[in-house]
Amino acid sequence: MTAVRKLWPLLVGTHRYDKSISLLRLPAGETVEAPILAYLIETTNGRILYDVGCDHAKVADPALRAKHYDPAHFPFGPPDITDEQRIEARLARLGLTPKDIDVAFLGHLHFDHAGGVGSFGCEVQVQRAELDAALSGADGGVFMDELAGHERWTVKDGDYSLVDGVDALVTPGHTAGHMSMRIVLPRGAPVLLCGDAADLTENLDAEIAPGLLWQGAPGADGRPTIGADVAEATALASIRRLKTLAAEEGAELWPNHDMGFYRRLECRCPFPDHHA
Repeated sequence: MTAVRKLWPLLVGTHRYDKSISLLRLPAGETVEAPILAYLIETTNGRILYDVGCDHAKVADPALRAKHYDPAHFPFGPPDITDEQRIEARLARLGLTPKDIDVAFLGHLHFDHAGGVGSFGCEVQVQRAELDAALSGADGGVFMDELAGHERWTVKDGDYSLVDGVDALVTPGHTAGHMSMRIVLPRGAPVLLCGDAADLTENLDAEIAPGLLWQGAPGADGRPTIGADVAEATALASIRRLKTLAAEEGAELWPNHDMGFYRRLECRCPFPDHHA
């Protein structure tokens, strides 16, 4: 049996950047528009939100935008978030508010996945390796102010079950403690939310590591302790883990930043009334 009732993918922004960010060793020069997604899982035990999107204020406020999206570090600029894409608006279309979310599960702590956590007063779950790496300051995709209140978060180690039919899966590589999620639906195939273990369908089909990889926990000198070859192998092992599980269970693999895949999913189950 599964406790899952419904699953909604929520488009909470878009970001344009070079495709090489998603595919390791791809030559630069092709710009893609990537969806920024959160996933709402309604269960008999409450509502879980996998990822929470960006901090809208850092995008909307010119001073904050200039501070956080300095072109020297973000050459492709900040994400785009329309009013209807704000996570509060997405939830409102489902008759919900942030107070109706019971658990915010952060697949990883990059700004486009964890930035909106301040909008939620619920339990926040994160992997220990992910939080430790973020707090070290060594992961440039993390905005440190978005870790405020982390002392109250629920910190986990390894795979675990949130409720019957919702399982957290360790898939490091893109980040130190990246987590994917297995969701068993009340009907149809299970879903594997890849998170940024696989931005694109190409990451899965061709087994290509993400273009941005965690290089390992910093040593005493603050520099990475493992090389790029180990980082790539770690990311590929995560992709293969997801593919193997999908084959064993007949599950669907949902890449996280693939606009073509998201549009096909949107057509299959139009927002806001869709459920897988």
